[in-house]
Amino acid sequence: MSAINENVLFQVEEDTPETPSAEESVVSRKYLIFITDDLRLGVDAEYVVEILNTHTATYLPMMPDYICGIYNMRGQIIPIMDIRRRLGKPSSDIESLLVVLNYNSTQLGILVDSVEVMLDIPNASILPIPSQSAQKLVSGMCTLPDGSGTMLVLDCDQLIPHE
Repeated sequence: MSAINENVLFQVEEDTPETPSAEESVVSRKYLIFITDDLRLGVDAEYVVEILNTHTATYLPMMPDYICGIYNMRGQIIPIMDIRRRLGKPSSDIESLLVVLNYNSTQLGILVDSVEVMLDIPNASILPIPSQSAQKLVSGMCTLPDGSGTMLVLDCDQLIPHE
């Protein structure tokens, strides 16, 4: 009888799957994909706090032209950035959505034309931007898994200049 129990014990140990390390288990990330000036941009979903379709900005004087003002979201004052202007494009008269991000404990609202979808993007499919590119707000790019186009990965660390 003891020989049978040993065989069962060894079979159970062999069938136990190995637990992957933390690096192996993160093979993809969720990205919120939005459209601004016909550009498809993505931001890591872990930074997204909220998406608002109605908002009113309070104007602040002596701010960079890409800062539209501030928004009071349930008692928290959030600066609002026009991502078009931050990318060097002219602002738009189209009704914008406000995507509230929380990056390094700093909240920031960015105005976007529309929100498209949230997708899992494999980490291996994100390529670095060309080195000769002057665009510092984008940290990478990839072809979307469904083949619908190319997404530029927005670098949240570069949105607000560290001066």
